[in-house]
Amino acid sequence: MSVPTIRLNDGNEIPNLAFGTGSKFKFKDVTEVVEQAINSGFSHIDTAAQYANEQFVGTAIRESGLSRQDLWITTKYGGGDVLEEARTSLRKLQLNFLDLYLIHSPTSIKNGDVEGCWNDMIKVKEAGLAKSIGVSNFTLGVLQRVIKTGKIVPAVNQIHLHPYNYASWKDVLTFSQQHGIVTEAYGALAPITQYPGGPLDPVLLTIAHRIGGTSGQVIFKWAHAKGFVIVTTTARRSRLEEYLDVVHLRASTDLVLPLLADLTPEEVEAIDKAGEKGPPTPVRAGVRVVALVWLSRVRNAAVHATLGALATLTIIMLLCHCFGW
Repeated sequence: MSVPTIRLNDGNEIPNLAFGTGSKFKFKDVTEVVEQAINSGFSHIDTAAQYANEQFVGTAIRESGLSRQDLWITTKYGGGDVLEEARTSLRKLQLNFLDLYLIHSPTSIKNGDVEGCWNDMIKVKEAGLAKSIGVSNFTLGVLQRVIKTGKIVPAVNQIHLHPYNYASWKDVLTFSQQHGIVTEAYGALAPITQYPGGPLDPVLLTIAHRIGGTSGQVIFKWAHAKGFVIVTTTARRSRLEEYLDVVHLRASTDLVLPLLADLTPEEVEAIDKAGEKGPPTPVRAGVRVVALVWLSRVRNAAVHATLGALATLTIIMLLCHCFGW
């Protein structure tokens, strides 16, 4: 079953769920995990020159046996001559063209020449090396400089985005919407993987219970409700299937409905408001550790000792916080 797409400002259609090869997969042979993602149903693969694994992505693409038109491949410019770097990425990926080529970050641009770098990205598109071009990790000021060139508008801005930092990106998101720039969100599951125990937890659990899904699926539903493309990653096939269930459909009489119900506007707003409270502080997270120590009845002495040490450290943190030490 294919992944739904979003129309870009250049007319191309991008799948709204991508498998990323960054994070823990940087500098590693990702052949098997990319093959697994493709076999599970992912058609959008996201990589980068700086990940140093494009050649393995290329091997997985070739071994998948799929036709080129069945896949959407994104990679990113990380420095050097733009046209030459694009060609190098294509050689490693064993492709004739990219679906999407992004400037990885403003820090990738030599001497901060944003305008010059973007002009070179346009040359990549004009040379047929990439169907769509865009940017990544661009804040408002840098994005405005690109737009002021008066030439091609970026199709995409890929940023680290999740409910806890959503409010801090609102100026960029508003500007992007005004100019038809699609936002790609990586790290969307941070509230679960990096900041557990925060104000979002009960909200996500309540919604997850209603739709019959997981908290992670709720976050992805939230991102799609905002119109974002999600870039995610995992080495576990069960997780891949969980993520794909967010976009899969089911037949119901004469209708085709989402496998998991979409969020209501009220639920999207509830996530926004909980996210605005921010992630849990070390002190708040520490209190949870103390509670775990005192309430759990773990018999293993080694585990007791570990939890006891964490409790002691937490108490010290609480004292420092309360007395300003």
